[in-house]
Amino acid sequence: MEQSLSVNGKEYRLLSLLGHGKGGYSYLAERGGERVVLKQIHHERCDYYTFGNKIEAERHDYGRLLRAGIRIPRMLDLDAESERIVKEYIEGPTVFELLRSGERADPFLPQVRAMAARAKEAGLNIDYFPTNFVAHEGLLWYVDYECNGYMDEWSFERWGVRYWSRTPEFEQYLGGMQ
Repeated sequence: MEQSLSVNGKEYRLLSLLGHGKGGYSYLAERGGERVVLKQIHHERCDYYTFGNKIEAERHDYGRLLRAGIRIPRMLDLDAESERIVKEYIEGPTVFELLRSGERADPFLPQVRAMAARAKEAGLNIDYFPTNFVAHEGLLWYVDYECNGYMDEWSFERWGVRYWSRTPEFEQYLGGMQ
């Protein structure tokens, strides 16, 4: 993948696609020897989620997550015009990758439950799907900035936990990837 993207006049060389979510494409990128995540907002249709201004939502949600005490990567730059964000790269496997390879997420359950408690206390839900969590040196990081107002049905215990082990829901998602 020999391509580059500019964020506020700074060129970043794209190294690989990390993921494609409902809000954008996240790339592992490099500038001056530093690895970062560069997220390009997209406007593809999403049947189960309604968006407003995605780039402003990212900026707003980043602040809400910081205030709530959720462990997230630092936002390094935001280019509203090109709808791009640069954030700190947290190296490590996602919880999804751990589960897919046969490992268990049990060591990280206390950390995600602590994040869920902080989020709920702040009146928020985060996206508990395991692709949004990276394990790095024993710490769990929420690497997405998405958060919404708290609703019990989308809490970790009512929704997210269904995807944190090889449950039927996880297996169904995995089967749909084939």
